[in-house]
Amino acid sequence: MSQITEDTFEQVLKLFNEVDVINLQDVTFIDPYGMVGILEIGELLKSEGIQKTIKLPESEDVLKYLERMDFFKFAGKYFKLEPSKPQLSNKYLRSSYSDVLLEITPIEKSDDIHFIVGRVKERAHAILMTHLHYDNRAINGFIVALSEVCQNILEHSKNIGFVGIQKYHFQNIDKNIVKIAVMDIGVGFRKSLSERFSFKKDIDAIEKALLHGASRYADKGRGHGLAAVRRFAKQWGGKLSIRSGTAKLSIIPDWARGKEKEANLAYFPGAQINILLPEI
Repeated sequence: MSQITEDTFEQVLKLFNEVDVINLQDVTFIDPYGMVGILEIGELLKSEGIQKTIKLPESEDVLKYLERMDFFKFAGKYFKLEPSKPQLSNKYLRSSYSDVLLEITPIEKSDDIHFIVGRVKERAHAILMTHLHYDNRAINGFIVALSEVCQNILEHSKNIGFVGIQKYHFQNIDKNIVKIAVMDIGVGFRKSLSERFSFKKDIDAIEKALLHGASRYADKGRGHGLAAVRRFAKQWGGKLSIRSGTAKLSIIPDWARGKEKEANLAYFPGAQINILLPEI
């Protein structure tokens, strides 16, 4: 496997489920979804008392990017890493204020959660304005929806959620694209909505939440962050995918690839959300 992204997540999950030593030496590309996905797999394994070994990529560029995104800050809590301290000739320059990325950021109940969500909002605003050229009103609406998605993690998960953001340039459409990955291993959509609705399948619960704005709360104005994200993604020609339990639902624009509905996937708890927004 040379890439770890949303497109290869099912293969990654299978690999981590089946073997104790996960060989990622041939990986030449990893994005926020890939990094956050590995950390959430680690969070799940940790909750089961399991620690597996990861053989890190041999590519120095990939290692430097992982270090720049703070992947190693968290990965060592979940996995035994080989090598334990990768030798990097010179690390990517860091800035306390970047307009191309948001380092992997934990979303968990703590005294500084408002600071953390504020940091996510601030960095996302800078990235969307600088590289996608969205106007302030549009950005602010999206940021409110994104922060609600982050808050949902706190309500639905007893574990740590993670968010990561990165700007890329897609050659095939010659545009900047911002990738936003938000994940947790909480109760997931079906269980979250089970107090108000009855679903036999995960895909039905995701559809109800994403397409119809359903929430576990009866009162209006609650739980509509995802529906708002969907509207923004559609308005700007973005891609949105949500995986929960054994299913995945995606909204796919012309420039992107993927399947709209996937069921009977390997079970993985919580919610895994990927948002791709193109430059206008």
